[in-house]
Amino acid sequence: MKVGLKWKVAFAIITIIAIAGLFWKPVVDVPGTGEFLGEENIVGSDVAWILAAAGLVLLMTPGLSFFYGGMVGKKNVISTMLQSFIALGVISILWVVVGFSLSFGDSIGFSIDGEHYGLIGNPLTYPFFNHVGAFPHKEMASTIPFILFALFQMKFAVITPALITGSFAERVRFISYLLFMILFSLIIYTPLCHMVWHPEGLLNKYFGVKDFAGGTVVHMSAGFAALAGALVLGKRKNREHKPANIPFVLLGTGMLWFGWFGFNAGSALGANSTAALAFGTTTIASASAMMTWILFDRINGRSVSAMGACIGAVVGLVAITPACGFVTVPESLFIGFITSIVSNYLMNCKLLKKIDDTLDVFACHGMGGIMGMILTAIFAHGENASLLHGGFGVFGHHMAALLLVSVFTFFGSLVIYKLTDCIIHLRVSDRAEFEGLDISQHNESID
Repeated sequence: MKVGLKWKVAFAIITIIAIAGLFWKPVVDVPGTGEFLGEENIVGSDVAWILAAAGLVLLMTPGLSFFYGGMVGKKNVISTMLQSFIALGVISILWVVVGFSLSFGDSIGFSIDGEHYGLIGNPLTYPFFNHVGAFPHKEMASTIPFILFALFQMKFAVITPALITGSFAERVRFISYLLFMILFSLIIYTPLCHMVWHPEGLLNKYFGVKDFAGGTVVHMSAGFAALAGALVLGKRKNREHKPANIPFVLLGTGMLWFGWFGFNAGSALGANSTAALAFGTTTIASASAMMTWILFDRINGRSVSAMGACIGAVVGLVAITPACGFVTVPESLFIGFITSIVSNYLMNCKLLKKIDDTLDVFACHGMGGIMGMILTAIFAHGENASLLHGGFGVFGHHMAALLLVSVFTFFGSLVIYKLTDCIIHLRVSDRAEFEGLDISQHNESID
């Protein structure tokens, strides 16, 4: 098999990174000075929980591969699963080299009346995990080692581009996807992460956006990137197929639901009452959305299906993500219910059907993230924290931020797709698509 220049370049890049890692001498900080606290501030129970939570979030990416892999046609199961799984390799390395710095490094942005608002982190703050060690950070996770916080956040960065793959499944070149994933993470994910979760971030500090565990950062960004991808790559030659393996979808849903407890409850960054609340709201929102989805399907003349139950459960998990630490369990039940109806309706509407979003990523993750952001701004507890608690300004800021994030992620992703297509053509040939990506891209088959 002839090896193209693009693969040689990719191998050269990983070689350079590996050698740089061999010779890199990370700076060891003195505890109790500068931005770091002493080791005596570490809380053992918090460390234990976040270690477990980070492992749970990592499990979500293989879970997603089963979830998506079972939905596609038989000729594209392996390629679809690999598109999720490979993110564990690509984004983990990117996160260590520069991603964490861009997300949580010193803020680069602008000042208004002496107040600084960050747009992205300084890439020279934590390159190759420089200064990222055993001591807690004063402002970010003050009871656990900073390296644990960085690794926990890495799992969020990993799953975000993997979520996008469902929109262009069965027709994208693997090498093109690798390039897109890197560009998306650098240009869309890291600045959005910084603006929402860094103490100096624009959406956090100025807009007051409440995103407990990633409804905006993860799901909205993935959803709008998915919509852009479906538009850029166009429709499949044959959209009619039977899902290859429904038990895979059930297995993937179970792994996602299980891992989501780390995703949401872990975002409390400690073994505390907020984590327990997030655990409860996550469970009930998903259960509510699952039951609503299958019942809504039935009253609209569709069958009660395992696929529908799984999609509904995931929609509930997406919807509660930004609100999970801010709302009560009964409120989470309503959040799952109403978001399930909206997503179900959108997934089955004629307008969206015209766009070949293969696995309905926008209807589920994009709309789930949008609904989650709106409902968080309505129900979040605390003084002037939301519309129902006197926070009219907070609600307005959330809606302005919603518009800003939507425009940034959609049009930013469009540019990245176009750029990727200019460098390496995005779409496989008609022949490769007919053969299936398992054979044409990877020379493997489930048979």
